[in-house]
Amino acid sequence: QVQIAESGGGLVQPGGSLRRSCLASGTIIRLYDMGWFRQAPGKERELVAIMSSGITTNYGDFVKGRFTISRDTAKKSVYLQMNDLKPEDTAVYYCKQWIMSSQGTPAQAYWGQGIQVTVSS
Repeated sequence: QVQIAESGGGLVQPGGSLRRSCLASGTIIRLYDMGWFRQAPGKERELVAIMSSGITTNYGDFVKGRFTISRDTAKKSVYLQMNDLKPEDTAVYYCKQWIMSSQGTPAQAYWGQGIQVTVSS
């Protein structure tokens, strides 16, 4: 079994910063891509940032240099540093990790529980 635990959301004023963390635990043979998604009320879930095991990154167009994804594979963790937050960044942010949990089987995607990030004065 694989578990994904997130931390680091909350309320922040416009222009502020938050750091999200995501830790995988359980039976893990190999880690692949790690990423962050978000979903605002009434909207579809969208990509925030993703990092491959080869450290290639891809960001949503709205990020515009404000967010940085990083990972520590040895710690089975991925992080999202969010700077210059705007009210339109308000959403539930989800971690997603692609993990091989059994030898010889394809990697599966595992989601974190999601944590609310609210940007408001």
